[in-house]
Amino acid sequence: MKKWIKPFTAMLMAVSLVGGLGGAMTASAAKSTEKGKIVINGSSALLPLTLQAASEFKKDNPKVKISASAAGSVTGPQSVRKGIADIGAVDWDASKDVPGFKKFDGQVAHPVAVTVFTAVVNTNVGVTNLTTKQLQDIFSGKVTNWKEVGGSDGKIVVVNRKFGSGTRVNFQQKALDGKDFMSKGDNYKEVGSSGDMKTTIETTPNAIGYIDLPYVTSKMKAVSINGVAPTEKNVLNKTYKVWGIGYYMTKGQPTGATKAFIEYIQSNKFQNGSLKKLKFIPLAAVK
Repeated sequence: MKKWIKPFTAMLMAVSLVGGLGGAMTASAAKSTEKGKIVINGSSALLPLTLQAASEFKKDNPKVKISASAAGSVTGPQSVRKGIADIGAVDWDASKDVPGFKKFDGQVAHPVAVTVFTAVVNTNVGVTNLTTKQLQDIFSGKVTNWKEVGGSDGKIVVVNRKFGSGTRVNFQQKALDGKDFMSKGDNYKEVGSSGDMKTTIETTPNAIGYIDLPYVTSKMKAVSINGVAPTEKNVLNKTYKVWGIGYYMTKGQPTGATKAFIEYIQSNKFQNGSLKKLKFIPLAAVK
């Protein structure tokens, strides 16, 4: 009896392994059946998320080509409307009217991430906290020197995003309570993307701007607002208010590879994995 137990056990293990491998091969094959091309345009705040998701998705779907660019949130749904993009990445729900922008009829909004926005300053600025009123005064041009808000003597350089930026929409509405930005002056700069904002803040002494957390580096300082730091913890405990939900807009309900890609970025695997590592917050965490 003992003589054939081990061979029989080994045979069972082999059958089990073959079955397991067959299942894995079937699952892998199922993952790779999607094919086609997905064109994504829009929010530069969401670009790190889009690029990471695309890299992961293409590993399991090698027949799908994904191209992504970022020229500002409003260009996302505009590109979808024109038929030159399958997905428009935007920092607000563009299927509804928001201050300054009419809704894009016929488009469906798919939430993909919670984005935390923060005021940022160059590392030479000695200020780490500002009140809502101080931010309003700085970005409107009323306050022009850091010593007026507790910093050392230095002329403030205000860096703003161009009109159409979703980061600008969120920061203006939630950090400035809707107050207007200044729009000109020798201490005023305007940039076209989150990447441009990052570079400008890092390299411009006395500069202040705003950006989403994935772009914050050691060459700048994220500023607390009313004593509350821009962290995931403070968003979830409802003490930090400057955040928003990022969306992928599609013309009608998506199908094929586009649908599969959106489902991947909304999946628990991605939401609780790479998305969190990139300093975004999972959608389920704020429900």
